[in-house]
Amino acid sequence: MKLVSYSTDGGAPHVGYIEGDEVHPLGGTSMMEYIEHGRSADRQPGGGSVPLSEVRLHAPVARPGKIIGIGLNYEDHASETGAEAPEKPIVFAKYPNTIAGPGEVIRIPSITEQADYEAELAVVIGRPAKNVSESEALEYVFGYTNCNDVSSRDLQFSEGGQWVRSKSIDTFAPIGPYIASRDEVPDPQSLSVRCILNGEVMQDGTTEKMIFPVAELISFLSTGMTLMPGDLILTGTPAGVGFVRDPKVFLKAGDEVTIEVEGLGSLTNPVEAE
Repeated sequence: MKLVSYSTDGGAPHVGYIEGDEVHPLGGTSMMEYIEHGRSADRQPGGGSVPLSEVRLHAPVARPGKIIGIGLNYEDHASETGAEAPEKPIVFAKYPNTIAGPGEVIRIPSITEQADYEAELAVVIGRPAKNVSESEALEYVFGYTNCNDVSSRDLQFSEGGQWVRSKSIDTFAPIGPYIASRDEVPDPQSLSVRCILNGEVMQDGTTEKMIFPVAELISFLSTGMTLMPGDLILTGTPAGVGFVRDPKVFLKAGDEVTIEVEGLGSLTNPVEAE
């Protein structure tokens, strides 16, 4: 299923799924609840289907407990930055304040002049995962969605090598437009990944080029850290980011940036100055 968080006529968000040009309700009060409990007798949907054109889509998971980023996880991206391919996953955190939904504005604050785009496949965890083997890791996935891991490069490279603040600015993690359930993505290592900025393709890669594939990341992270339902793993970005281009390309007011991972729809966000 293609699962969404949506609202109509300015009302509260509901959980539903997209089929054709319509959104069908699934019941429950949040996507997090649906991920944890599914649809049971006391969470039956109310109301009928709604034309997709008449709904507002929100971030599929509004407040994930953890947003775990992976750095330099594509061979071509590591190479374009001049870095050696890492021997173990490079892990950093983003926080829930970064989440934005489809169509919501990416706001660039005055503390950065180098906000960069990063097209990424995001993994949504479906059940508690602790010390999970690589061979079983994908069984713990609820689904997948697009993410733009927006990054402040001037902060990232000027604050002693730590990345968290540069990655955790408000609105710097748009996700959506929906979560494709695990059965819709039989192989997460065979998906195209693109970033389109103002109509121009800036990144055009494939998850086949990940250094650490999704199953290995889940196994690695679950050793010592319990992954919980609704947690997001941002699996890295392919080559083509703005700060390595000549001339460099950074997000600015008036831009429109789209992330497209194969099978996961299109996530488009306008850019404004804060």
